[in-house]
Amino acid sequence: MTMTPGTGTSGKADRAGMARVEYRLLRDAVIRDVERGRLSRVDVCDAHPELVRAARNVGVPTDEDCPICAKSKTATVTFVFGPRLPPGGRCPGSAAELRRLCSRVEPVVCYAVEVCPGCSWHHLLRRYPAGGQAPRRRRAGQQA
Repeated sequence: MTMTPGTGTSGKADRAGMARVEYRLLRDAVIRDVERGRLSRVDVCDAHPELVRAARNVGVPTDEDCPICAKSKTATVTFVFGPRLPPGGRCPGSAAELRRLCSRVEPVVCYAVEVCPGCSWHHLLRRYPAGGQAPRRRRAGQQA
């Protein structure tokens, strides 16, 4: 499947000029390579300690077992990058904070990462644009 930059899953250009990209096929290929012995656990269980810490403390737990160790449940950690955010991006600690970051006037790019806090497996799940919406104007007589 080919994605053209500037088109979303609906085929319409989004405000950030980027498409939503899913990395599930690549993830499944890496898991198969580990199962077949082409890659070792050392090659894929190398998450940065800060990413593992974020998974433990602010990650959204999933019901999925880790595809590598099968001993721990994975968590999804989202990072948001954009103007007026720290150079290392922002890791929202709640769903409300993520919604607030995604509704900014400035466009942002979000990266959702699957992380196993047990064995340090990690894989990028998706990248998607957000924000970039002009604030809504109030109609006459409408209160804040």
